[in-house]
Amino acid sequence: MPATKPAKVLDKDQQMGSALRSVYQKTVDETIPDDLLDLLGKLD
Repeated sequence: MPATKPAKVLDKDQQMGSALRSVYQKTVDETIPDDLLDLLGKLD
C-alpha cells in the first residue's frame, strides 16, 4: 500500500478545499438583513 496519495486524488482534495473556502468566505462576507438584526437586538 503506497504511503502517499496519487496526484489525481490530491488534485481533487485541493479542488474540494478551494471550493469549501470559497463558499465559507462568501457566507462570512454576506450582510445580515436589518430585520434579523432587529430581532437579535430584542433578545437582550
